[in-house]
Amino acid sequence: MATPTTTTGSSPAERGGGPLGRTDAALRRSSSAWAIVITSLALFMATLDNLVVTTALPVIRQKLHTGLDGLEWTVNAYTLTFAVLLLTGAALGDRFGRRRMFLAGLIIFTGASAAAALSPSIGWLVAARAVQGAGGALIMPLSLTLLSAAVAPERRNQALGIWGAIGGTAVAAGPLVGGAVTSGWSWQYIFWLNVPVGIVLLFLARARLAESFGPPQPLDLGGVAFASTGLLGVVLGLVRGNAHGWTSTGVLVSFIAGAAGLATFVLWESRTAHPMLPLRLFRTRSFTVVNSVALLMSFGMFGAIFFLSQFLQFVQHYSPFAAGLRVLPWTGMPMLVAPLAAKLADRYGGRPVLAAGLALQAIGLGWLALATTVTVAYGQLWMAFVVSGVGMALFFVPLASVVLSSVQPGYEGVASGANSAFRELGGVLGIATLGAVFSSRGGYGGGTAYVAGLLPAMWVAVAVLAVGTGVALFLPRRRSAAPAPASRRDLSAEDVESLPVLVRAGR
Repeated sequence: MATPTTTTGSSPAERGGGPLGRTDAALRRSSSAWAIVITSLALFMATLDNLVVTTALPVIRQKLHTGLDGLEWTVNAYTLTFAVLLLTGAALGDRFGRRRMFLAGLIIFTGASAAAALSPSIGWLVAARAVQGAGGALIMPLSLTLLSAAVAPERRNQALGIWGAIGGTAVAAGPLVGGAVTSGWSWQYIFWLNVPVGIVLLFLARARLAESFGPPQPLDLGGVAFASTGLLGVVLGLVRGNAHGWTSTGVLVSFIAGAAGLATFVLWESRTAHPMLPLRLFRTRSFTVVNSVALLMSFGMFGAIFFLSQFLQFVQHYSPFAAGLRVLPWTGMPMLVAPLAAKLADRYGGRPVLAAGLALQAIGLGWLALATTVTVAYGQLWMAFVVSGVGMALFFVPLASVVLSSVQPGYEGVASGANSAFRELGGVLGIATLGAVFSSRGGYGGGTAYVAGLLPAMWVAVAVLAVGTGVALFLPRRRSAAPAPASRRDLSAEDVESLPVLVRAGR
C-alpha cells in the first residue's frame, strides 16, 4: 500500500496535467475530505468510549464482582493517563511525525479495547483502560493537527466545525449507545465495537493521510513522571480512604507521595528549559481563573454523572438502555443550545456566560438532590437534567475563546492543552472525592443505602459548582477574540488549536 508523504514539489503532470485530468485543487479536496472523515471518526471513537463505560458501570460491578473503588478506577484510569499524556502526545507527533504517532495511537487504543473486552477481572480492565487513555492522548490532539494540515486555510473553520460536531454527537450519544449495547448484547461489546472501527481507521489513515512534522520540541519526561506520580498518589488516597481508614499508613503514604510528586512537578516545571506546562502562564489572572473553573466544572459534572447513571439502574431498576435514554436531556442539550450560547457569548462576552453555565449546572444538580428519593418518578427529574444540560452548553461554548484570549499569541496550543488536562483532572478528582463522600454515608446495600450516599455526594458537587460560579466572576470583563484558526498556516504541538466546544462537554 502506498504511503503518502507531505506534498513538496510534485511534477506538473502530477499536479494537474496527468492522464486522469485531476487538478491540484481536486486532489486537495479529496485529501481534505479523507482527513475530515478519518480524524472525525477517530475522535468519535475516543470520545464515545468514556461515556459508554459510564452507562455500563452497574453491569460491570455485577459481572466482575467489584466495588465502588473498582468502578472509580475503571473511569479514572483512562482519564488520568489521558490528561497526563495529552501535551506529550502532541509533542511526540511534532518530533516523530504526526501521522506516524496518530497510527500508533490507533494501534494502542484498538489493542487496549480488545484487552478490555477480554477482561477476566477488574484489575485487568483497569489496566486496559489506562492503556486506552495513552492511545487517546495520541489520537485526540494529533487528529486536530492532521486535519488542520490537510485542509486549506479558507476551509479550515468549516472542517473544524464538522470535527467538533461529530465529537459533540459522541458526547450526546454515549450514554444511549452504551446502554443499548449493554442491554442488547453484553458490556464487553462496548469495547469490541472499537476494534473493527480502529482497524479500518488504521488502514485508511495509512493510505490517505499525509505525513507532517512540527518544530521538534524536547520532551518533558520529568514533568510527565512527576505529574503522574503526584496525581496517582492523591487519587489513590481518596479512593482507598474510607475502606482503609483516613489515618491508615497506606492512605497517608499515598497522600504524602502525591503531595511530594505534585510539589516536585511544580519545582521541575519552574526550572526546566522546556516545560510541558509553562508556569509563567499562571501569572495571568484570566489563565489561572479559566483553568480553575474548568477543573471545578468537571469535578461537579462528571462526579455527578458517575453516580446518577448508576442510580437510574441500581435504585430505579431501569435497563442500561433506558437509563442512557433518560440521561440524554443532560448530555444532548448542548447540541441544541450551542447556537444560542454562541450568540450570547458574542454579545456579552465569555465571563457572564461561563458564570451562568456554572450557576445553572449547580441549580440543576441541587434540584436533583432535593427531588431524589428511592421511589422518585423520572417525571420529577427530567427538567433538572435539562437545566444541567443548558448550563453545560453555556459553559463550554465560550470556553475556547476565553482560553485562547488568556495567553499571548504563540501560546494558544499550550493553553488549550493545559485547559483540556485540567478538565480531565477535574473529572478524576470529582469521581474520587464524591466516591469518598458516597461510601462514607451509603453504599450498594440497597436503594435506601445508595440514596443515603448519593445525596451528600450531590450536595458536595453543588457546592463545588457554586464556588466555580464565584471564581468565574474574577475573569476580566471582556477581551478581544483570538485570531481565527483559518489565519494559520499549520498547527504544531505548541500551536494546537482549542478543541471545539462540544467535544469539551464530554471529556
